[in-house]
Amino acid sequence: MAIILGLESSCDDTAAALVTSDRDILAQVVVGQNEAHRPFGGVVPEIAARAHVQILPGLIEQVLSEAKVDIADVDAIAATAGPGLIGGVMVALMTAKGLALSADKPLVAVNHLEGHALSPRLVDPDLGFPYLLLLVSGGHCQLLEVEGVGNYRRLATTIDDAAGEAFDKAAKLLGLPYPGGPAIEQLAKEGDAGAVPLPRPLVGSGEPHFSFAGLKSAVQRAVASGDHSPADIAASFQRAVVDCLADRTRLALENSDAPALVVAGGVAANGAIRSALQHLALDHGRSFSVPPPWLCTDNAAMIAWAGAERFELGLCDDLATPARARWPLDPDAEKVRGAGVKA
Repeated sequence: MAIILGLESSCDDTAAALVTSDRDILAQVVVGQNEAHRPFGGVVPEIAARAHVQILPGLIEQVLSEAKVDIADVDAIAATAGPGLIGGVMVALMTAKGLALSADKPLVAVNHLEGHALSPRLVDPDLGFPYLLLLVSGGHCQLLEVEGVGNYRRLATTIDDAAGEAFDKAAKLLGLPYPGGPAIEQLAKEGDAGAVPLPRPLVGSGEPHFSFAGLKSAVQRAVASGDHSPADIAASFQRAVVDCLADRTRLALENSDAPALVVAGGVAANGAIRSALQHLALDHGRSFSVPPPWLCTDNAAMIAWAGAERFELGLCDDLATPARARWPLDPDAEKVRGAGVKA
């Protein structure tokens, strides 16, 4: 059994965790920065990076203390090495490099997206490879076939905004606090999802990719018109996102032999999205797996687990490994029109 220390600082959450290769979470802690960024309506990279520098050392000490583990007992140190806000990514990665060097431990540089992609396997020991993955986080919206650790084939990506970006932008238009996703989900419970006619970009087109920029613009027009309540707009927007995600995922299921549908990433914490995709999987005779909400948002447990999976396969990294602002899971995937190249 290997013990992995995981560190995460790719955006505005600072996190550390200790996870074993047999799926035991020994300790974990996440410190968010919502209050610091809320006045700006989104994450300010410089503020986030400074906070990571101040917070991370204490979190490492905390998880080691809670687990009653010494750094000498840790088998490897895993850290997010990208993609993300480069200043933030550097904090966890450089901290991990320093610990690896001083404690003479292997370093595992983890792709943050792989952390999300493998996270369901931390809590679902029956989930084996391959599986179809809908990865929906703040900056990414992709469908991938997961053949194994480090082995991904991208089927679809967003050509403009990701679903998480659309949630944040729609929330800002509605005057809701950051982060936008949970705020819209809560307000949507009070509204009528059929009250506001909103578009479903690319639904029924046969094109595999996602698009949410037009939906965001439609929300802007609905708010400006003054004809609808914020609750109705929120509910209608959420329903439109669910319809888009379900339609694109249905198309992928029809063209994939993977026996399971997996949903991961911060947006996967949304209850309406989880429910719709679970029904979709069952309708297509596939098993369904989604991490608990705390494991969907950014955390170090998923980084430690991805590190454990890679460590068990001998996939360690040297101290020259760079931090990356962009790091696609499938670097050989064909580029798509629009902003999809970022994926």
